[in-house]
Amino acid sequence: MINLTISELAKQCNVNVATVRYYEKRGLIATPPRTEAGYRMFSLETAADIKLIKLAQDLGFTLEEIKTILVIYKTEHYFPTTDMYRFAKSKIKEIEEKINQLNNLKFLLEKAVNDSDSALPPPKPLCPLMKILSEGEGKNS
Repeated sequence: MINLTISELAKQCNVNVATVRYYEKRGLIATPPRTEAGYRMFSLETAADIKLIKLAQDLGFTLEEIKTILVIYKTEHYFPTTDMYRFAKSKIKEIEEKINQLNNLKFLLEKAVNDSDSALPPPKPLCPLMKILSEGEGKNS
């Protein structure tokens, strides 16, 4: 069995040592055994878990969601189909809400750019973006 120190693990997973400690503290990875000298010794399985965590984060999953995904992934004969369906539906709704927020932000920025005078940069009170944000014109309906 190959064991990795925390720095070797971090390097292999392309994360910081602090990230490994954080994942351990949050319960995303198991607390590893220690050598007599007190060094944590992580398995290659932990490296695979960290890579999965990072990929899931890049896809937009929260650490709590990832914790649930890891439990399901690691439990051989357990796959809660109904729960996964609900989770997927909920995530789709969350993504749609985020898309709406981003479209609203894009609208505000386009309005700020299109409303700008030829004299750039405008003074702070005349800046279209500052006016939009301060006057609460944040809806594009």
